[in-house]
Amino acid sequence: MMHTKLSPVRSTGENPFTQKTYLIWYWNKEIQNNQAKPIFLLSKASPLSATESASFSKLAAQNALSSRLSAFCASANLLCFPDSLPSMFGQQDSQRNYKISYHPPLSAKGGSGEFTKQRVEPGKFFRESMLKKGKVIPMPDINDKLPEMSFLPRSISSKQPFSPLKVSVLKHIFHAGDNSTMETMIVKSLIECKRAPNPGETKRCVSSAEDMIDFAVSVLGRNIDILTTKNVNGSKQSIMIGSIEGINSGKVTDSVTCHQLLFPYLLYYCHSVPKVRVYQVDILNPNSKAKINNGVAICHMNTSSWSPTHVAFLALGSAPGRIEVCHWIYQNDLTNILTKALYVSIQHIVNARRESGGGGGGGAEVDTAVAVKEKPKSEWFEVYRGSLMPFGATARDNGVNFTIFSATLC
Repeated sequence: MMHTKLSPVRSTGENPFTQKTYLIWYWNKEIQNNQAKPIFLLSKASPLSATESASFSKLAAQNALSSRLSAFCASANLLCFPDSLPSMFGQQDSQRNYKISYHPPLSAKGGSGEFTKQRVEPGKFFRESMLKKGKVIPMPDINDKLPEMSFLPRSISSKQPFSPLKVSVLKHIFHAGDNSTMETMIVKSLIECKRAPNPGETKRCVSSAEDMIDFAVSVLGRNIDILTTKNVNGSKQSIMIGSIEGINSGKVTDSVTCHQLLFPYLLYYCHSVPKVRVYQVDILNPNSKAKINNGVAICHMNTSSWSPTHVAFLALGSAPGRIEVCHWIYQNDLTNILTKALYVSIQHIVNARRESGGGGGGGAEVDTAVAVKEKPKSEWFEVYRGSLMPFGATARDNGVNFTIFSATLC
């Protein structure tokens, strides 16, 4: 069926008062396809109960969350005491690719096009031609070094200040001292989130699962799916490329990729950049040929606006605009894509004149002949754009009536 929405409580047996169940409902409301619910996104739902959410939301509205910070952090699965953990900033900079399209690395010489001598991790960047079945290539360390965290419910995150001008307020909420690790991570992430987008880039930082869904829908529409690399198997090893599936048949496509930032609560930098190709790749053990992972790779086909000091060009030995650059989606990052083309079976109602039997002067009566064909959604997009037309609804195409009666994902 093309547009079936089931109650998450009846269909899954989930507790109706959890954030996860609410997120299932929200996904069903906003996304118009029959794809499986995104397990990865659901795993990031807040662990807060409805009662806890209401209580902390009230405190947030009163600017009083700091009075119950320890309980808030423990219950909501937040990162509130980073000074007790090993330094994470270098790990974040080396692992994250949210600056991958345009920004030079911090250690590169500005403007001259020269590189400082630095080692680029093998496999961090690669050419599209490396994605060939049977090819053995190095895989970088795709492990996420950041602590496991959860999204805040939107009812709480929407009440948090989110601006470089409000750092003092955030420091108060999270008990951050001057020059502390907490202050540093807040400031760095806010600056990155609030900078102007690069040419051709559409960006937003999202602090709730609902915000992430809304942003993806605003860029891609309602027929989307979420792709992630399945696990970290093969990380820092040689891998063999297995079967490859190109999203949109391997053509340039639109996507929204989201990368986790270091912040007290789960925060993602989501952006869409032009001219990318997205691939799902079976990753094999090169010795046994057994499948060990399913990875997501993104290839940026137009690098002309990238900095000449980008480490990708150091790794691959080229310059902006001369080559495409590919990279893997790391653990706990994701990309939103348009789902495979939705095909709608169209039942054409063809009005045909048939001479009636009988004697002279007999009039003509209308008979109905039925023909069935399938067309891609782009040709019938106006039929169900926004809210899908119910089955049995009729419309006209070039003067011919038709009725929608079924749909399949192809």
